[in-house]
Amino acid sequence: QPLAPNTQPPAERRQLTVLFCNLVGSTALSEQLDPEELREVVRTYQKTCTTVVQRYDGHVAQHLGDGLLVYFGYPQAHEDDARRAVRAGLEIVKAIKGQVTGDGGQAGRKPLQVRIGIHTGLVVIGEIGSSEKREILALGETPNIAARIQGLAEPDSVVVSAVTQRLVAGLFECRDLGPQALKGITVPLSLYRVVRESEAQSRFEVEVSTGLTPLIGRDLEVGLLRERWIQTKGGEGQVILLSGEAGIGKSRLVQALKDQTSQDGATRIAFQCSPYHQR
Repeated sequence: QPLAPNTQPPAERRQLTVLFCNLVGSTALSEQLDPEELREVVRTYQKTCTTVVQRYDGHVAQHLGDGLLVYFGYPQAHEDDARRAVRAGLEIVKAIKGQVTGDGGQAGRKPLQVRIGIHTGLVVIGEIGSSEKREILALGETPNIAARIQGLAEPDSVVVSAVTQRLVAGLFECRDLGPQALKGITVPLSLYRVVRESEAQSRFEVEVSTGLTPLIGRDLEVGLLRERWIQTKGGEGQVILLSGEAGIGKSRLVQALKDQTSQDGATRIAFQCSPYHQR
């Protein structure tokens, strides 16, 4: 009989930010706790991590015992996947600190701790496995590097590669750990420990703080905004809707208007939606 056609969807090449989270001291826990009790601790830990990951639209690809492999950028990509991953990592550390080992009657219970490593890079993602068990996994060095970075992280810390750090620069305060040798990686990689999130709300705010390049070729649009501002100062209220494709310079135009109103001593009130607080 002829072989059945291959119905497996084709693999896809894309950039992912991969987060690898591991529970600290799991071997010691297995010696201290009954198997049933250990199972409940691990299940609660996994549930807590998954809840945080889903809040930032990440995808838990695998539960590897007490480790979690998480993709940001699959199945849905966002322009801020690296930021989402780092925010999720910090929030996981905070959430896990509130959990302890053992039941209410166990003496000397200790808070759980995690290590988190994050790296961004190209992968090939698709179905892997036999007909009995198939998984959607990303292949390439990116997941391996994230796992190796996690192994070098201190308990209750988030460590990122230089690639990821460049993508979130200005959005988080990071401490340079210098070049680090990773097992299986021939060239040492520069790593950074994430200390905290900054006050900046967007990449554009970071660029404003470091200095913008001159606005060129937008005289008509800037002139219209200034004309409406003059009418507003004259007592004629105005409403402007600025829309367009991502990356065409909407925020830059708004910044030009902000600069004008600041020179005139106006008080600005800004409201901005957040993709991280949705129901």
